[in-house]
Amino acid sequence: MPLPLVIVNPASGAGSMARAWPGFASELRSHFGPFRVSFTEKVGDGVTIAAEAAEKGVGLIIACGGDGTVSEVANGILSSGKMVSLGILPGGTGGDFRKTIGVSTRVREAARVLREGQTRVIDVGRVSFVGENGIHASRYFLGVASFGMSAEVVKHVKDGESEAPSGQSSGLFRGRISYGVSMLREAIRSPATRVVVQLDDQPERSLTVAALCVANARYFGGGMKIAPKARLDDGKFDVIAIGDLGALKVLTNAPLIYTGTHLSIEQVKHTLAKKVGARAFDEEHEVHLEIDGELPGRLPATFQVVPAALKIRCPVYRGSTSKL
Repeated sequence: MPLPLVIVNPASGAGSMARAWPGFASELRSHFGPFRVSFTEKVGDGVTIAAEAAEKGVGLIIACGGDGTVSEVANGILSSGKMVSLGILPGGTGGDFRKTIGVSTRVREAARVLREGQTRVIDVGRVSFVGENGIHASRYFLGVASFGMSAEVVKHVKDGESEAPSGQSSGLFRGRISYGVSMLREAIRSPATRVVVQLDDQPERSLTVAALCVANARYFGGGMKIAPKARLDDGKFDVIAIGDLGALKVLTNAPLIYTGTHLSIEQVKHTLAKKVGARAFDEEHEVHLEIDGELPGRLPATFQVVPAALKIRCPVYRGSTSKL
């Protein structure tokens, strides 16, 4: 059996991973064991490297980076058709998916999970959409896909990281602060989005939303607990529609999203579905998509659960209650 492969995105955390990797590697060798490593150089490399490794029989592929890196590696594994285990070594800006499965941000703790953790089989989402080049595209997602204000927030965070002075992006310009500041700004200046949504085989409905989230996991946006009831192994999405609250109500209720208590707000609706279709109400209006923290395209889109699709290394949960 080939050694486990670690796929490292040195650009994660606005370049901080390139500086941190030697320390990560030392901790990983001490608390996990021998491994091979491959570095990505551009967007999409994680997909290609993971798919090739899976085809060659690598049994455990570890994504070292943020949510975008984890998503790319998962897409590579899934596209290969091989039931290879995915491991996570956190090191990027977001880290939302690793929060759902309970992986620590401490390298030594994450390494121990890779060595001693249990392997679980989880659902993933598959979304078909219009790519930035106007051509039909599709991809898998592990965490959350969304549109509306949430996509604009991600865009501003990414723009902020690219504009931040070298060495500063790992502090004020990243993580929860970046997402929080961008969310407040978008709440003030962005109008609600009118869309047409279909859940499973129900009739289409016209909705006006600040954001609509199709959640496989619980967190997005740098730690917002957008889908507190989501489970990774129930064969369904948690669909969260945040209505047209208005800027003031978004601002005053923003803390509830981080604690996962926002479902009590009258304008927030929650339901379960295996399939979600969405399109802009006005065909001339472009509604952009956010998928696992990336911005690959726009509506119309179809989201579908793929049950029991991916093996993932998780902490061992004591007792009968699983955090998944």
